[in-house]
Amino acid sequence: MTTEELAALLVDTGQHHHHAYISSDGTDPEWPLWYAGYLQTNIWDRVGAVPTRSSLVHLLLEAEQRFNATGGSSDWPPFYARFILENLSSR
Repeated sequence: MTTEELAALLVDTGQHHHHAYISSDGTDPEWPLWYAGYLQTNIWDRVGAVPTRSSLVHLLLEAEQRFNATGGSSDWPPFYARFILENLSSR
């Protein structure tokens, strides 16, 4: 899976999440759990192994923290995708 493919999947995930939480305008304090389940289903073994949901939750939260530390000045999907792929390959 390339960074571009995962970035596109993250955008798709966000759209599905927002639709699932339309009544709360997408607000979901547990969003990493939802994203992890959706990503796991769609990534499956395209990253060399099947990542666990808990590892994806951890990576999403860490990507968010690092993205926010940069001031969030770049587009988030490629940032998160690069971070996730780099860290999945090192596990």
